[in-house]
Amino acid sequence: QFRKKRLRFGRSRIHEWGLFAMEPIAADEMVIEYVGQNIRQVVADMREKRYAQEGIGSSYLFRVDHDTIIDATKCGNLARFINHCCTPNCYAKVITIEAQKKIVIYSKQPIGVNEEITYDYKFPIEDTKIPCLCRTESCRGTLN
Repeated sequence: QFRKKRLRFGRSRIHEWGLFAMEPIAADEMVIEYVGQNIRQVVADMREKRYAQEGIGSSYLFRVDHDTIIDATKCGNLARFINHCCTPNCYAKVITIEAQKKIVIYSKQPIGVNEEITYDYKFPIEDTKIPCLCRTESCRGTLN
């Protein structure tokens, strides 16, 4: 159990929209659960293609494990607006509650009011690179 953090989404300097703290958050606190539909890889592949055909520029697919992906594209919560950063202030952790795997975002360090919530997406390395826009000193240059 945890008290729900006061968060807001707004324009981000990193990428389009982001999620921001509306209250101070201490280190090692649960910030928000990543909520969406649990789907299999086959369904995720089909949806990714369909989203592209529909002109949906951003899909919000988050891998839980080998078999399960959470799709927050059309039925997610504010967690889907959290941007990638190479030096993030949060991290994602898979936890199991009543035999159900969930993705929860935890703070790595204290986060101030109006500070953007970020985590490292840890995308697998692929030939087609996705540019990183975090602009931090230790930016890797790509998300993958």
